[in-house]
Amino acid sequence: MSGRDTISAAIRSAVAQGEPALVAFMTAGYPGREKFREHLQAVAAGADVVEIGVPFTDPMADGVTIQRSSHAALAQGVSLRWIFSELEAMQRVEAPLLLMSYLNPLLAFGIARLADTAARAGVSGFIVPDLPLDESAELQAALDARQIALVQMVTPVTKPERMQQLCAGSQGFVYAVTMTGTTGKNVAVPAEVIGYLDRVRELAAVPVCAGFGIRSREQVELLKGHVDGVVVGSALVEVLERGENATEWLRQLRTPRVTARAR
Repeated sequence: MSGRDTISAAIRSAVAQGEPALVAFMTAGYPGREKFREHLQAVAAGADVVEIGVPFTDPMADGVTIQRSSHAALAQGVSLRWIFSELEAMQRVEAPLLLMSYLNPLLAFGIARLADTAARAGVSGFIVPDLPLDESAELQAALDARQIALVQMVTPVTKPERMQQLCAGSQGFVYAVTMTGTTGKNVAVPAEVIGYLDRVRELAAVPVCAGFGIRSREQVELLKGHVDGVVVGSALVEVLERGENATEWLRQLRTPRVTARAR
């Protein structure tokens, strides 16, 4: 199975067990880069897919929590090169890995060698919030050569024709942002958001995962049946920041009868 196919398969496996998949976000090297491997293993033990944030000086789609974590990680010398070296050196986790990176770190690393390095490190996909679909041909071609996914994002204000293009072009899953603005806010999941998620799911050939503001089991329950997975970001970064058990925190987002995907 190709790297990008493992993402879809992991999400569908969770759905088959009656639960939306958990896509768990962590900022690489935060709160301490010496604990990156430990934290990654803990997050992977409680999630179906892990999204690793590449620290960047201007994370414009992210709220204060992830901005803070990104700046702190940069101050410790965390870079894309360092992340790849850590992933190559550590024991592979079972959950598929994605890197969430703004475009500049990828360009600085070099698109020509990015896909090969990512494949060696066990990375199955990328999310690049500031790279429009229309301008992604070079990166897409490089990743396609190694069967690595490029995930596209849609929002509640994406126009229908554009949404159809993004859903058709997304690999691994479609990232359905639940609100306009930045990450970290608590989303009440109003009826119009549910309707929007249902429309995305109708258009997408790959699984659909909702993200931005997911913090509680109640939210996950409300989204059940309308998406294939949820992305949990700022709340999990705060759990790691407080030194709490990430595996247990992720497991409590699921209903009591389903604690974690069999591993």
